[in-house]
Amino acid sequence: MKILILYSSIDGHTKKICSFISKKLKQNHIIEMNEIDNDEKIKFYIYNFIIVGASIRYGTYRKSFLKFINDNHIELQNTKSAFFSVNIVARKKEKNSINTNPYIKKFFKLSKWKPNIVQVFAGKLDYPKYNFFNKNIIKFIMWITDGPTQTDIVFEFTNWNDVEKFSNKIDRLEI
Repeated sequence: MKILILYSSIDGHTKKICSFISKKLKQNHIIEMNEIDNDEKIKFYIYNFIIVGASIRYGTYRKSFLKFINDNHIELQNTKSAFFSVNIVARKKEKNSINTNPYIKKFFKLSKWKPNIVQVFAGKLDYPKYNFFNKNIIKFIMWITDGPTQTDIVFEFTNWNDVEKFSNKIDRLEI
């Protein structure tokens, strides 16, 4: 299969997850990986499968990501596809499934595209990387939601076994 992996990443963690998926799938497939860019014209028809990953910041997907999805929903719908959301809320067991994660629900309300496979992964909280404003806003949000507030530590919540299972599911598909 020829697979396209697209990502919308704010701090680079969604890109890291996409790179992990790419390395896993390269064993059996031809992989291309790109950041979502509204100006880029993608020839969707040359791919057998498309994977899209997007992160959440302050409760929203990037506007450019949603615009890209809705501008290209027909092309995406005409190809077998998968979507995954990366968010800190998914660190909680009761919010880490596609049926319980509020950002998956939000995605389906805002998107015209209906992917074949949907997944959610917990993200990374990189306090040392954030500027003063972001660090303190995120710390406040974490305090409200019983998350970590120690700002000199990086917290990675991603369950890499789940990312591998997602990759394996795609790897086994017969298109």
